[in-house]
Amino acid sequence: MFSGIVETTATVVAIEREQDNLHFTLRSPFTSELKIDQSIAHNGVCLTVVRIKDDTYTVTAMRETLDRSNLGLIQVGDEVNVERSMQMGGRLDGHIVQGHVDQTARCIRVEDQEGSHEFTFEYDADPEMVKRGYFTVDKGSVCVNGVSLTVCRPTRNTFAVCIIPYTFENTNFHDIKEGTVVNIEFDILGKYIAQYQSRMQELDS
Repeated sequence: MFSGIVETTATVVAIEREQDNLHFTLRSPFTSELKIDQSIAHNGVCLTVVRIKDDTYTVTAMRETLDRSNLGLIQVGDEVNVERSMQMGGRLDGHIVQGHVDQTARCIRVEDQEGSHEFTFEYDADPEMVKRGYFTVDKGSVCVNGVSLTVCRPTRNTFAVCIIPYTFENTNFHDIKEGTVVNIEFDILGKYIAQYQSRMQELDS
């Protein structure tokens, strides 16, 4: 489990394909603190550390992960938002993030708001998925590239988020522009509520 509070960015230094899997090797400031089998969110995707060498570590993404996220678009030299899993008893400064990316979204607008930035994203709103809670609500939570954010002005298939200067400078949001594909994870609480209501309706019918 994660909080959506990105610790830092890691730089991709190598990508290796093995059948349908991709092995990503990254350099991060906390590599010396890692251990094999540890879970780390990469742009919001929970991946397991499989190798550590010097100041780099390696994680593996399988086909399902690559199909559902933007990891397949990553290139050597790119910055990735990273967060280690939450510790029991720690503060939940963001919101509950599972590290299970639901789908991707595309940035359709970036506006400079005299210091802060507003990003608008568009995603495929499948009606069946919407019934199961895969949508955004005004002032609700959403995770974008692993960053816990508050939703502004949601529509059927778009939403906006406001990024303060600190977040802009210390995550890969400074690389996002119109056309950039990002990972999104909808609020797990909303999913549970929507699916509970759907199942109760099925039982009543």
